[in-house]
Amino acid sequence: MFKRRTLVSVLASASLLVATSAFAQFADRTIKFTNGVNEDHPVGVGVKKMQEVLAAKTGGKMKIQAFWGGAAGGDLPATQALRAGTQEMVCTSSSPLVGIVKELGVFDLPFLFANEKEADAVLDGPAGAYFNKKLEEAGLVNLAYWENGFRNLTNSKRPVAKVEDFDGVKVRVMQNNIFLDTFKTLGTNAVPMAFGEVFTALETKTIDGQENPFVTIETSKFNEVQKYLSVTRHAYTPFLVLYSKKLWDQLSPAEQAVLREAAVEGQKVQRAANRSLNEKSLASLKTKGMQVNEITPAEQRRMFEKVKPVYDKNVPTIGAEPVNVVLDALKKARGS
Repeated sequence: MFKRRTLVSVLASASLLVATSAFAQFADRTIKFTNGVNEDHPVGVGVKKMQEVLAAKTGGKMKIQAFWGGAAGGDLPATQALRAGTQEMVCTSSSPLVGIVKELGVFDLPFLFANEKEADAVLDGPAGAYFNKKLEEAGLVNLAYWENGFRNLTNSKRPVAKVEDFDGVKVRVMQNNIFLDTFKTLGTNAVPMAFGEVFTALETKTIDGQENPFVTIETSKFNEVQKYLSVTRHAYTPFLVLYSKKLWDQLSPAEQAVLREAAVEGQKVQRAANRSLNEKSLASLKTKGMQVNEITPAEQRRMFEKVKPVYDKNVPTIGAEPVNVVLDALKKARGS
C-alpha cells in the first residue's frame, strides 16, 4: 500500500512538473479586449470561449479582460490604439476600418454574399488571408473572422418585396458612402444618421425605415415603431478579432499560436450563436406583430442589377484587386 501511494505521489509530481514546464513558455499577461456590443451579444460567447482556451492552454497565465458596450471607447479609437501599441485587442466590424484599410470596403458592397456558407468560404480561405496581409501592413493582426451578419430592411410605410417598393422610402443608413450610394440607387431617400438617434427618428416619423441584422432590430425594439420587415439580406459584414501588431511582435511563438487557436475556437461558437440568435429574433419579431416578407430569388437578382452602378462607382476607390479576389473566391465557393 505504501509503495503504491509513493508511486502515485511520484507520478503526480512528475505530471505537475511537465505541466509547469509546458506553461513556462507563457508570460503572465492580462490582455485588454474592447468592443461596442454588449456581453449578451454572440461576441460574448466567443470571448468566453477564448478565455477558456487560454486558461487551459497557458495554465491561467494569459487572461482576457473584456470591456463591453463601448465602455472603453469606440471601435475606431480602439483600433488606432492597437496601431499605436497602447492596447492589445478589439473586435470590430469591417465597416469602420475602411478609412485604415480601404480594401475592406469590398464587404460593404451590396448583395455580395447569398448566404453564410459563401461568406465563411471566402473569409476563411485565401481571400481572407489577402485582407489579413493588408491589415498587418496597417499595424493590425487579424486572429479570426467572426460574424456581424446579414442586414435587413424595416419600415413603417409598406412591405418591400420588389425593386419598385423602395421608391421614396426615407431610410436611415450608416454614415458610410457605399451604404448611402446603395440605398439612393435603389430609389430610397437615404439619410446618414448615428445609430443612437434612430429609434426616436422612427418614432417621430422623421424617417420611415432603417436596416440592421434581426438581433439588432429586436434588441433595439424597432418593432415598436416599425410595421414591416423585409428579408433583403442586402449586405453581410464580418467582425474581425484584431491584435496590435506592435504588441504581437513582442509575444513568443507559443503565445501567438495559442491566441490564434483561441480566436478560431471562439469563431466556431460565436458564428453558431449568432445564427441561432438571428433565427430566434426573426421568430420573436413575427410574434411581436411585425409583418415579415421574404424576397424571391428573381427579385433579389433584380435588386442586384439595380445596384450595379454602386460597384462601378466604388470599385476604383476600394481597388479592383481586392474586389476580384473576393469575386474569384465566390466563384470557387459556388462551384462555377
